[in-house]
Amino acid sequence: MMPTTLSVILITRNEAANIRDCLASVSWADELIVVDSGSTDETLTMAREFTDRVFSYDWPGFGPQKNRALGYATGEWVLSLDADERVTPELRQDIEAAIREGRCDGYRMPRLSQFCGKFVHYSGWYPDPVLRLFRRTQGRFSDSLVHERVELPGKAGMLEHPLLHYSYLSRQDVERKVEHYSSAAAQQMFQNGRSAWPMTAPLRGAWAFVRTYLFKLGVLDGWTGWQIAAMNARTTYLKYHKLARLRSGQTSA
Repeated sequence: MMPTTLSVILITRNEAANIRDCLASVSWADELIVVDSGSTDETLTMAREFTDRVFSYDWPGFGPQKNRALGYATGEWVLSLDADERVTPELRQDIEAAIREGRCDGYRMPRLSQFCGKFVHYSGWYPDPVLRLFRRTQGRFSDSLVHERVELPGKAGMLEHPLLHYSYLSRQDVERKVEHYSSAAAQQMFQNGRSAWPMTAPLRGAWAFVRTYLFKLGVLDGWTGWQIAAMNARTTYLKYHKLARLRSGQTSA
């Protein structure tokens, strides 16, 4: 019987601050695959320190790009990571046990995210289960431009230990991601035929703040929870504002 193998896939663009630590955390895997979209920093050089399976493409959106990476995988199992994520030794043990036992076609894992230096346990951020480990022949990514997901027809189990997510490193990083995600989300909604009225953006933005800070207990995260609620409000406001501008033909998102 051929040994069970694991392919780790990730997509990148200007991830020099993250890529080395990410790949080091999964250097034990059988195969590492990186699909880049025009990095101008040291991302590619750093990635090649760990693998020669590094490829460059244009940017078609998150889902299509991850499917490109998936197309290069040869392992029986696939672990999909983002460059700002890390697999701990404890999670590695969970993954290896899940693959060895093979009771399910895929596995979710809790994700513990950091915001500007602090791990967040409320604000709707934890346990944040994400489906990242799956049999290569059973899963694929949705074609969504943003907020893509693994489509898995079979049974999915749950691992115990969390994936660490260093999602927002600084205020500059927050602003950059707010602009990027709001633009991608507006484009996705536009393609799906969604509309936005003049009051949609401020009302949706206000509700995003209330939902995060109160209903998702962001208040228990203190000042960090307030910042996350404000970030969610701004992202939501911008994506509907940009959608309205797309609908009026004023500009691209």
